[in-house]
Amino acid sequence: MTVNKKIFPRSSGVLLHPTSLPGRYGIGDLGEWAYRFVDWLESAGQSIWQVLPLGPTSYGDSPYQSLSAFAGNPLLISLDKLVSEGWLKPGELSDIPDFPLHQTDFGNVIPYHDKKLSLAYAHFEANARPDQRAAFENWCKQQASWLDDFALFSALKDFNGGKPWVEWPEGEALRQPAALEAARKIHASAVTERKFRQWLFSRQWIELKSYANSKGVRLIGDIPIFVAHDSADVWANPQYFYLDAAGNPTVIAGVPPDYFSPTGQRWGNPLYRWDVLKSDDYDWWIKRIQAVLSLVDIVRIDHFRGFEAYWEVPASEPTAVKGEWIPGPGMDFFRVVLDKMGNLPIIAEDLGLITPGVVEIRDGFGLPGMKILQFAFGGAGGENSFLPHNYIPNCVVYTGTHDNNTTVGWWLGDEASGDIRRFLPEYLGHSVTEINWDLIRLGMMSVAHTFVVPMQDVLGFGEDTRMNTPGKESGNWGWRFTADWLNHHAHERLAYLTRLYARWPQQNGS
Repeated sequence: MTVNKKIFPRSSGVLLHPTSLPGRYGIGDLGEWAYRFVDWLESAGQSIWQVLPLGPTSYGDSPYQSLSAFAGNPLLISLDKLVSEGWLKPGELSDIPDFPLHQTDFGNVIPYHDKKLSLAYAHFEANARPDQRAAFENWCKQQASWLDDFALFSALKDFNGGKPWVEWPEGEALRQPAALEAARKIHASAVTERKFRQWLFSRQWIELKSYANSKGVRLIGDIPIFVAHDSADVWANPQYFYLDAAGNPTVIAGVPPDYFSPTGQRWGNPLYRWDVLKSDDYDWWIKRIQAVLSLVDIVRIDHFRGFEAYWEVPASEPTAVKGEWIPGPGMDFFRVVLDKMGNLPIIAEDLGLITPGVVEIRDGFGLPGMKILQFAFGGAGGENSFLPHNYIPNCVVYTGTHDNNTTVGWWLGDEASGDIRRFLPEYLGHSVTEINWDLIRLGMMSVAHTFVVPMQDVLGFGEDTRMNTPGKESGNWGWRFTADWLNHHAHERLAYLTRLYARWPQQNGS
């Protein structure tokens, strides 16, 4: 399996969601510190910045349960940039609450930002120049295929007290034409305001991406294979999902029972009607990939395994035990995507139970899979596929992902078993004193064309900075670091290893 060196030169980078950046407003955003982080990456020889899904979040604050597969998260909009653009007055940001420095307090961040974004819209409505209005209206027309539905969905969701769309009045929930026409008129201002927020996000993100690319930093984005039931995607496109007459899922996604969970995992996402999607030439999916690739340079598709087969669970079941494997769209899907798009800058998240069919799709289209170093040292001895000596060049290696503990937290906690503690020093050839740097070095020196390390592992942070614990209902996605950590000596050490193992951009002609 050859490597597409134009898309995947030998390189390295950092996994950090923008919400984790420093800043005054309770959550990282697309302002000053995003640009400073790009500068930090460039000066350390890093040519990749990987982020999580960028969509607007809902209950639980998970970027993997977004209200839209196409929209951006308005919480990422830089309020300072709105001041410089004239949409907010400096004095209107003088009431910043005492937000925590190391965590995002979503319960207080959301209403504060919502209030400021509404103020910005009011100023735009009152003071925008004709050319600014024209730019906004032209962008809305270009994005109408998803934006019109999302803006109405978002306005209706707020009007209905945040309830899931299946709990709205029937006419709105089931998209009866007369009800939608009336809703567009009643909520016209709210709909336009939500379009305005998406325009702001798009402008700020594209500006940041352009800056990053000019510094030799490419962005890796993330596409969860499934979408949330309570999303504009399902509400606006019910024909693509297995739903009953009221709009509720009849079958849902999950994974079967295994060593870690005797009842499996009941994710709850509605499942695709792949036959209907195929009859439309996978148009919705291709637009989804194209939309994400307008914001990033490469996409990681989460739960890639689901394209080969997925675990279907009756929605009435309380656990995932009574499910069955159902064939996915397989090779046909990627043939159409390749035909429509011309190339596939895609990373396949191929973790978990991987069948020969999954390997056939991944390797048949030359897609790099993922290797996780925290998974390398338990069981299977030297045959473990996550051990660096078993890698092929066409893969992306991580110390851990957003779902893993930090490497320091993993090593110091209960996850690293006695077998792991015995084997890992043998593999390294020395005792473990700085586990995060031991794994960073292993990833850097490997033949994998791409190495990505979470920012927490660069800084040597422990379990209290973990981004997500799967199965934990609250307390996830909130970690942030403060500005002083960008001056930490870890920067020089990362740069040294990057150059030593030939991942510096100039060493590879990128």
